[in-house]
Amino acid sequence: MTNPALHVLTHDTQDHTMLRYASLVNQVASYLINRLPPSVDIDDLIQAGMIGLLEASKNYDPSRGASFETYAKIRIRGAMLDEVRKGDWAPRSLYRKVRQMTQAVGEIEAQQARDAKDEEVAKQMQLELSEYHRLLRQVSEHKILSLDDMPADGEEFSQAVADAAPTPQQQFENHRTEKALAQEIAALPEKEALVIALYYDEELNMREIGQVLGITESRVSQLRSQALSRLRSRMSQWLS
Repeated sequence: MTNPALHVLTHDTQDHTMLRYASLVNQVASYLINRLPPSVDIDDLIQAGMIGLLEASKNYDPSRGASFETYAKIRIRGAMLDEVRKGDWAPRSLYRKVRQMTQAVGEIEAQQARDAKDEEVAKQMQLELSEYHRLLRQVSEHKILSLDDMPADGEEFSQAVADAAPTPQQQFENHRTEKALAQEIAALPEKEALVIALYYDEELNMREIGQVLGITESRVSQLRSQALSRLRSRMSQWLS
């Protein structure tokens, strides 16, 4: 007997499917655009998202257990992020500096057994403090790519969920990783932890977080990047 969900999806016209779920594309684009640099155009995201929706309509398999809407959101988001990456708006030198920053934070915290201070990281990287803060702002501007190394947000993880149901072992490991990440976030310096919570849990933007904490938007950007650098360093055993 034909699966009813598959029957609906395969017998609807492709145009009908695209029209019916087009609002998902706008929804995902609106969410992502606030987390990307100003140079990224929302129309480009929507165009890429429509391609992702089309691919979802062709490849959806209801036997995997996920609803079409859930599956389509993952494919739409993946298509948008692929489009952003193709733009190559993050210079290679920035990736090198992010790795250096993560390494510096890890070395200082291992030696001192406490949170690394901004001036210590800057000195370790042989940068003036103002240069280090400028680097943090740059990292924040490229936040989607800088988040790819985080276990809960990497597109590879999302794609794996879309393409295959996780094994019990994978489910266990994912749960352990999420628990470890939550513990490390809780152990961040107070303001950094607040910024992470307000940005990711409450979904406030930089300006709104600045208003809540009584600091500048630029300082919020720095705190967020510093927090991610700490987390990358402290979660290195889970990411390897």
